[in-house]
Amino acid sequence: MRTLKTSIFFIFLFVLNSCAELTQMAKQVGAQNLPLTNAEIIAGLKDALLVGADSSIHRLSAVDGYLKDQAVKILLPPEAKTIMDNVSKLPGGSKLVDDVIVRINRAAEDAAKGAKPIFVNSVREMTFADGLQILRGPDNAATTYFKQKTSQQLGELYRPKIRESLNKNLVAGISTQQSWNQLTTTWNKFASSTVGKFAGYKTVDLKLEDYILQKALDGLFLKIEDREKDIRHNAMARVTDTLKRVFGSQTAAR
Repeated sequence: MRTLKTSIFFIFLFVLNSCAELTQMAKQVGAQNLPLTNAEIIAGLKDALLVGADSSIHRLSAVDGYLKDQAVKILLPPEAKTIMDNVSKLPGGSKLVDDVIVRINRAAEDAAKGAKPIFVNSVREMTFADGLQILRGPDNAATTYFKQKTSQQLGELYRPKIRESLNKNLVAGISTQQSWNQLTTTWNKFASSTVGKFAGYKTVDLKLEDYILQKALDGLFLKIEDREKDIRHNAMARVTDTLKRVFGSQTAAR
């Protein structure tokens, strides 16, 4: 009799436990099937932007973050193509070109370290109307919105970091800006010579600060766009519950 009672007792516990698990599962399924609230949509999109921005900034601000990533590596400006093609023929010219490219990318990596607060502040301003449009938009809708709404402010806040990086002594007491000045001065002197003019070469008068700023931001937005696409199409990339719920429902709708 005691054995029978004990068995019944454990069966009762098993049934209760199973019911509790089923109840929890039912709640989860029910929650997944409920329509998304405005708050969930905004939270999901903000999560997506913050996750994308954070991982992109972390990657690009590391040593070689720009330099070793061919998708965002900053080369000398197109206006300097003639320099790259010809200055290497001058004594020490090839090493000078290589040094400038390294320093340009180091400047971008250094500046990227302070970008996160700018992105965080911008994400907080997203409205529900913006969020709904982004959710229903193309794979880069959030990044496009982000670029349109924040590029000017981001540039204004980012520029001093670029300028500081360009003027920072990185190697042998020489800054990136000094290297660029030396490079362009060497080239412009040759281009302005009788031989240079006869060959049709032109001087280079590009402001390096503007160029680095634009390329650094382009690279950052490119990485955020890649992350956004990954979140939209890859369930494993949705690292928060809100991301799973918002973008999971959007994937199912498609």
